[in-house]
Amino acid sequence: MRKRLLTVLMLMALLNFFFSVVAFAQEEVLEEETVNEVVEEETPFEESPQVSGIEMFARKLVGSGLVELFIQGGFVMWPILILVIWALATIIWKIVSLSYAKVNLNNFFDTLVPLVAEKKYDEAIKLCEKTRGPVAAIIHAALHKADKGIEAVEKSIEAAGVIEMAFLEKGFIPLSTTINLAPMLGFFGTMVGMIRAFKDIAAAGEVDPTIVATGIEIALITTAAGLAVAIPVQFFNNMFLGMVDTLVMDMQRGSEKLIETLVENK
Repeated sequence: MRKRLLTVLMLMALLNFFFSVVAFAQEEVLEEETVNEVVEEETPFEESPQVSGIEMFARKLVGSGLVELFIQGGFVMWPILILVIWALATIIWKIVSLSYAKVNLNNFFDTLVPLVAEKKYDEAIKLCEKTRGPVAAIIHAALHKADKGIEAVEKSIEAAGVIEMAFLEKGFIPLSTTINLAPMLGFFGTMVGMIRAFKDIAAAGEVDPTIVATGIEIALITTAAGLAVAIPVQFFNNMFLGMVDTLVMDMQRGSEKLIETLVENK
């Protein structure tokens, strides 16, 4: 229970970090834009007829600052947003699934080993059916072959282990894709912004900070957004890898303990 609470708190902290980074980038950009500009009277977004219902909902959900930042970042922000949603859904799913797969191995074997030693395989199978996680699934498959010899048990463990590993590895592709693509999309937005800045310079025929401000703004926003997405996702990816390694070690310990018990009580 404490591990689940700690994981949730870490998720909330990293989401707060993401929004803080993006908000800080926005403040920097807005400070540059306000130089030599006339301050105009602001109109509340609720009263603006140009604001759509979705945009109004987004402003109330994450704040007007982040929505403005998203709009100013240009079209590159849309694929980054898709990656954020994809990664966030995967992170929540992995937290739930890996937390569910973890069991107290010592308590489980304290009950299982005496049943296997007494060759009460049916009761041991029922115990595995009531126990969640990959360790119980592997032992459950092995116990069905317990009366056919150690080699049959080992093959059954190997086959069940492949299936359980495939389940444990689910979700890493979306996370690694987000980690790789988010910064690349940010850098792509940087290039788009710089192209726009040089285009504006060529059109004006002179170099003026106010002319290139829009292009540089896009470059800064997209780069910051890409990194702000990739950094927390990388953290969670590494954390999940550690959790999977722990489960794999439990699977190895469980299979060895079962085979050892079967050999000792032939």
